[in-house]
Amino acid sequence: MDWPRVRWRGDPIVTSPSTQRADRFQYAGYDVDPSRGEIRCTYTTAGHTFTERYAFGPGGDWREPAVGRAVRLLFLLAGVSYYKTAAAHTIDLGAFPTTESERAFLKRYYTNGLGEFAYRNGLDLDDLSIIGPDVAPAVMAPHTTRPGSPLIPFGGGIDSIVTVNALSAGHPDAALCIVHPPGDRFAAIEDPARVTGLRVVRIERELSPLVRRSAELGFLNGHVPVTAVISAAALVAAVVGGHGAVVLSNEHSASVPTLVHAGRPINHQWSKSLEFEEAFARLVRDSLGHGVTVFSYLRSRSELWVAREFSRLTEFHHAFRSCNRSFHQDPAQRLDHWCGTCDKCCFINLILAPFMKEADLRAVFNGHEPLANADLHDRFLTLLGLGGEERPFECVGDPDESRAAVVMAAERPDRANTALLRTLRALVAQRQPAETTDLFAPAGPHYIPDGYAPPDLLVRAH
Repeated sequence: MDWPRVRWRGDPIVTSPSTQRADRFQYAGYDVDPSRGEIRCTYTTAGHTFTERYAFGPGGDWREPAVGRAVRLLFLLAGVSYYKTAAAHTIDLGAFPTTESERAFLKRYYTNGLGEFAYRNGLDLDDLSIIGPDVAPAVMAPHTTRPGSPLIPFGGGIDSIVTVNALSAGHPDAALCIVHPPGDRFAAIEDPARVTGLRVVRIERELSPLVRRSAELGFLNGHVPVTAVISAAALVAAVVGGHGAVVLSNEHSASVPTLVHAGRPINHQWSKSLEFEEAFARLVRDSLGHGVTVFSYLRSRSELWVAREFSRLTEFHHAFRSCNRSFHQDPAQRLDHWCGTCDKCCFINLILAPFMKEADLRAVFNGHEPLANADLHDRFLTLLGLGGEERPFECVGDPDESRAAVVMAAERPDRANTALLRTLRALVAQRQPAETTDLFAPAGPHYIPDGYAPPDLLVRAH
């Protein structure tokens, strides 16, 4: 295996394999307290025991057999946050029985979902084995849901805002699902959530306190497929609350690998990809039948299409904030404004520039608009795939979308004085950008069921 020699901004170079891997990671078990609406999932590895708590609050029907099956899936997916601490060679499911297809899903989930983590830490997870007792596929029990009652995981970004706007008018029983730490809420999520006017289903997720001692305890660290864990938690909330669907907001460029290393695609957004959506939806069907569907409403859409739709939702323009620094785990370091310099700020600015007036977009960033900052030239080049560094490990669109956004924004009369945009446009002209019309047409398959799909999405996967 060729060890990575790419330098990231502020990240160390890993040039040799880690020797810190443990032998075994074990699924110890989980407990459910229906009276309090709480779930505790416990895992062990390298001499440490980790317990993660989910609080769904009172209410709902926890006696439904489907609830237990949904909790079971959450237990399977939530272990990834603790597996990474020592990246064991073997995952031992202990006394927890699984089907052959569930173990195959877990192997794929850990190796692909932790692709970025493995790459940054110089690990090869191909040797990962998953062992545990076998069980036959479940016999499905009837499960009652309310028709037309989507539960929408909501992160406050333009993707989930567009999904909410598209579905809420025709589905008055729609609700948002927000996952947050105990006693702490992110203003960047709460502010746009209030604008939607929809009911909010809240899930408190409390990580094991040991993970905050990673440096002290010598844990490996890095990105985990957190969207997958949030999707599984939302599934539990949907089943408990009688919702008929969990509607995600992942568009098609989320499937594009961040980079390819040694022939393997590595995708920061793997848990937002079509590959994960298909695998997770199959896992849900095998466990719960067809009582609850899980799909992404934006799967056939580009970030450009999403940005165009969002540009029309003016009531959200001063409520949303997708800056990375608005989501710092330490509230003392969390910003209440756009930082204007991170990759996410740059991408959101760029993708909205073709559709919003320059003055309006400048006001959104409140004096910190990235396109007005010539010092960010190299960061924009990276988003365009024209720089010396690899594409950033962030939730940003692919280079074709970014280049098309540059071309379209540069054509706006009110952007004539944006010097950085003119410079970027000249550099893009040296490459053949993607046809912008193609980026507004639905692309690829989707899994949106009847009753939710808009009429222009004709290619449905089966």
